Amino acid sequence: MNKPLKCIAVDDEPLALALIKNYIDATDSLRLANVFEDAIAASEYLNRVPIDLLFLDINMPDITGIELFASLTIKPMVIFTTAYKNFAFEGFELNAIDYLLKPIEYTRFKKAVNKALQFYNYQHQKITEPAGESIFVHAEYKLIKIDLKDILYIESLEDYVKIHIQNDKMILTLMPLKKMLEKLPEDQFKRIHRSFVVPVHKVVSILNRKAELISGEIIPISDTYSSFIDDWKKSNKQL
Repeated sequence: MNKPLKCIAVDDEPLALALIKNYIDATDSLRLANVFEDAIAASEYLNRVPIDLLFLDINMPDITGIELFASLTIKPMVIFTTAYKNFAFEGFELNAIDYLLKPIEYTRFKKAVNKALQFYNYQHQKITEPAGESIFVHAEYKLIKIDLKDILYIESLEDYVKIHIQNDKMILTLMPLKKMLEKLPEDQFKRIHRSFVVPVHKVVSILNRKAELISGEIIPISDTYSSFIDDWKKSNKQL
């Protein structure tokens, strides 16, 4: 990406706002468009002026950062800042890039910005280019990058999907399985059951309508997706 991300910062604490401003000015990949100590003024500005990235304090006197962000018609990428380790999200799906705990160090700030840059590039490249080697999902109240090669299989849990990845790790994200499939390259990942999606190249055998993965998991193949069996056999004959 050549052009820097256009951003604003909102914080009712002047010192905290000045720190964020200094960090933005010191980061070549960011361009500061405005700063606000007043949340209402910031909200009015954001509903008039499109930006790429918002640095937003959660605890403000007029409205909270969460309420401000929820009210926006067009939501930019957001990095929340807060002085509190624990705060309630009240079920609101924030889709934040990251959260920065005050006092904020520049190395931690830069890490959050890099996430925003990666997600920005991912969003804009996927429109004109084939699927890449990673996807982004929101989990644990932040944006997480997942390398496709690390995915063992994906499991549907009603409105959520559980992404099983290498080293016995699991990521839970609020998303229907159908929506998750749209993020994945269709030639590499196949649905074999109403509740399961598998990476085709990690299926090592199929017996009695059950797929054995390279990791040892056994995943059922339902009647609806039984055509996967023939497709898998054909792909292996061509190897």
